[in-house]
Amino acid sequence: MATKSYTDLPQSKKLAEILPLESADMHYATWTILDGEFIVSPNQGSTIKSMQEDYGNQIIPCWSLAALLKIIPKKIKDFNVLRIDIDEKYFSLWYDEVGYGANTELPYITMEYPVDACVVMIEKLYKLKLI
Repeated sequence: MATKSYTDLPQSKKLAEILPLESADMHYATWTILDGEFIVSPNQGSTIKSMQEDYGNQIIPCWSLAALLKIIPKKIKDFNVLRIDIDEKYFSLWYDEVGYGANTELPYITMEYPVDACVVMIEKLYKLKLI
């Protein structure tokens, strides 16, 4: 399985719209250089006190895999427990209704990268008003 340790820029911008900024444990910093290009780099550490532009610089929150897994509820109601499966190629997340198997009313996500699967799960749970 390939690795991806944190949300990419489009994922980070999307999550910034739906999650508390304090839940981010990393950030992207952008700098404008003379000819108008941007240099974007991910940085560890939750330095996101405010999302504002200063002197051409912008701070965009970013989430590590560990931070994403903390956000996803471990249980939904009393009977739906988060399950995670990892094999050589895929990472899966779903909710198992204790004693009955996968709850088909809740998201079941399988993707190559764990970070991507977590982002999709968070987006779907947000749409269902479960986050």
